Amino acid sequence: MIPKRANRAFTMVEIMIVVAITGIIVAIAATTWLRQREVSRSRVCQENLSKIDGAKELFAFETNVGHEETPTWTDLVGATLYIKSTPSCPAGGAYSINSINTAPTCDYSLPDFLTDPQYEHQVQH
Repeated sequence: MIPKRANRAFTMVEIMIVVAITGIIVAIAATTWLRQREVSRSRVCQENLSKIDGAKELFAFETNVGHEETPTWTDLVGATLYIKSTPSCPAGGAYSINSINTAPTCDYSLPDFLTDPQYEHQVQH
């Protein structure tokens, strides 16, 4: 006859296996979360750059300036102007307006773990 154990507890090996599996799941989830956060930042930044580009085009059309002109933020941003408030890069970069015929840019650089070109901040024409 097999004696019954009065205390049914987990063994050290079972606990180590659970901790190892949890660690693997957290490692996979953390990298995915970081990548998705950067994708979201990139999309918001691209949208801001697109809005700046559209505001520049409207400014050039309404003021009849040449394509080499570079508007200032005060020309584009205001309650009654082309953009209501100055856009800010969600990743902490700074926007450059550039001339009318040049797309606006953001000086934010990607983290080293995201070298894929799909995460670049730029205006999509």
